[in-house]
Amino acid sequence: MSPAAAGPLLLGVRHHGPGSARAVRAALDRAQPRAVLIEGPPEGDALLPLAADPGMRPPVALLAHAADDPARAAFWPLAAFSPEWVAIRWAQARDVPVRFIDLPAAHALAAPREEEPDAREAGAVRVDPLAVLAETAGYEDPEHWWEDVVEHRGTGEVRDPLAVFEVLAEAMGALRETHGDGGHGRDLVREAHMRQRMRAARREFGDDYAVVCGAWHVPALRAGTTVAADRALLTGLPKAKVETTWVPWSHRRLARAGGYGAGVTSPGWYAHLFAARDRPVERWLTKVAGLLREEDRQVSPAHVIEAVRLAETLAAVRGRPLPGLTETLEAVRAVMCDGSDVPLALVEDRLVVGDVLGEVPDAAPVVPLQRDLTRRQRTLRLKAEAQRRDLELDLRKESDAAKSLLLHRLRLLGIDWGTPTASRSGTGTFRETWRLCWEPELSVRVAEAGIWGTTVEGAATAKAEADAAAAGELGEVTALAERCLLAGLSGALPAVLRALADRAALDTDVARLAGALPALARALRYGDVRGTDAAALGTVAAGLAERICVGLPPACAAGLDADGAAELRGHLDGVHGAVGLLDGTDPGLRERWSAVLRMLAGRESVPGGIRGRAARLLLDDGRLPAGETARLMGLALSPAASPADAAGWIEGFAGGAGGGTLLVHDERLLGLIDAWLVSVPEGAFIDVLPLLRRTFGAYEPGVRRTLGELARRVPGARTASSTAPAGFAPDLDPGRADAVADLARLLLGAATVHVEREGIGR
Repeated sequence: MSPAAAGPLLLGVRHHGPGSARAVRAALDRAQPRAVLIEGPPEGDALLPLAADPGMRPPVALLAHAADDPARAAFWPLAAFSPEWVAIRWAQARDVPVRFIDLPAAHALAAPREEEPDAREAGAVRVDPLAVLAETAGYEDPEHWWEDVVEHRGTGEVRDPLAVFEVLAEAMGALRETHGDGGHGRDLVREAHMRQRMRAARREFGDDYAVVCGAWHVPALRAGTTVAADRALLTGLPKAKVETTWVPWSHRRLARAGGYGAGVTSPGWYAHLFAARDRPVERWLTKVAGLLREEDRQVSPAHVIEAVRLAETLAAVRGRPLPGLTETLEAVRAVMCDGSDVPLALVEDRLVVGDVLGEVPDAAPVVPLQRDLTRRQRTLRLKAEAQRRDLELDLRKESDAAKSLLLHRLRLLGIDWGTPTASRSGTGTFRETWRLCWEPELSVRVAEAGIWGTTVEGAATAKAEADAAAAGELGEVTALAERCLLAGLSGALPAVLRALADRAALDTDVARLAGALPALARALRYGDVRGTDAAALGTVAAGLAERICVGLPPACAAGLDADGAAELRGHLDGVHGAVGLLDGTDPGLRERWSAVLRMLAGRESVPGGIRGRAARLLLDDGRLPAGETARLMGLALSPAASPADAAGWIEGFAGGAGGGTLLVHDERLLGLIDAWLVSVPEGAFIDVLPLLRRTFGAYEPGVRRTLGELARRVPGARTASSTAPAGFAPDLDPGRADAVADLARLLLGAATVHVEREGIGR
């Protein structure tokens, strides 16, 4: 800057604006200031040298969090096209001092929670300056106005790079005269601190320094306020001890759709505008064509040429200096996507927003837990990526099992880097599928979880022990025990088991006991799969199952209302499956449970839905003969039974997987239901219709079609005494069944061996 300059160079910018970034670089090149001051927390000054590290790749963010409460945190994101980042790198390349001058994070994070920022724009104005200026200029969309007046300006041909900043400063001055502080009084405090830091810079460098800040603040920084007035605004501010570091950020998180107030709607597009020195439209549409070809769409160079022409024509018709994002997307839809919004949505997601995730060098300060996590990510070759991807794991492989343990431990710590999903490659317990997506906010979760330990395993163990002590209900502890086994946290199991035994001994609610047992049974099975010693759970699970066997029949006959009956009927399936898994730990458990089901199926005081479900479970296990099943159905559907209770019995018996197939192959049962159905009075039929529709509507279309064809056969021919269809005997013939028993056992044994080798399980 020349000695004759009237004051410091104030460069008002739009955060994450590539046009502002180019203009800042041009202005700094021309002015050559002796120092650069940037809107940002002063606690980040010590971290600024890392911006020049080769391992630093934007987008990144300064993270500040309270030392005693990492959840109280704020981010200051910077992309490659952010004017602040350009100013930092310009200064570092020329050994020019660069400093942050915004209100310290120590004050911002000490404020009451309702006043805390959730992003870098700590004093985000409620009045959108760009929207007001765009409306004044006759634009409906602020993005269109910004593109026309800033982004489409050729930086190389601008004779005076400072002119755009003077115009913006004048416009912001007029806005502040109209709107004051924009509805956010915290700006006044921030600007007072900025002026104090500017005074300190003046004492060191004279007026030969530059300030890069949001354009909204420029008029306030030029105001002739006194030192005493600024000190009065800053006196008595609360203060907290904070820690700062650099963390990776992402383009997707920069988008406004991600909840970041100072973000931009199209970070991928802005990154392209900043990087493309010439012919940005042609280069952009070429990039779009490449993406669509990767998705097997036929897009040729001719499509690119035609799309460029159409975008330029649209811009000319609309009076715009160059095609903007709107024109290019409309050209892509018309020329490359055949008018379809489906491939266009892919372009908007992958290119307009993008999945770019920044990188931070190892030298950046981190909590010990983050360091351990990073080390494990590298060892397991699990790269943190912003783009969602599915990870298939085979737990029989050592590396995959280690990945599973890490992801489960992180979930227990509240760090949801991965989310379990249904596996596409198999249904066995040896397989897991995870959907991975690293969000920048997870860095805060890691810092917050650091209070539990310095390693992922140690922190997860301590967190599990604390959760077990604080759990209020039995179901919470059983779920925690399952998660501990999935995560391989054998060190936490003693505390979890103690809490489990204490709560199981005191809980008398059969529904809660029944709801807790399946998780314990799964935990035992998963413990075996992962090689974790879960034997101690067997004793607790067996005791729980015994209490359920004793308490369930009285609970089902104690005048249940409809909701209570539906809840207990749902628990029957869970307990039945759990008993199957626990059969090895207590050989007599299955017999005792079958006796409970027989009691429920034959007791008239039990609600119909529970009786029907008990009968179905016994039939599926081969513990209820076909004739006895028909007898129970006949009683349930007799004229003496209420239609609602009978419909509930049908829903319990015929609902769920396999219910339709059962009726297809056993016409006696279908005939009983058919005969009951046609005998229901018209008034009662309207009441039971929802239950019936819910039951039969859940069947596969092919099953429903077959049942309909069976129902059209000779009316009245299907009764309990009807003969079986051709080729089928009315009852099981033990002699003929025994003749093929050895062959069936041989086939099933070979199949079992094959299945176990494939890791699918029985």
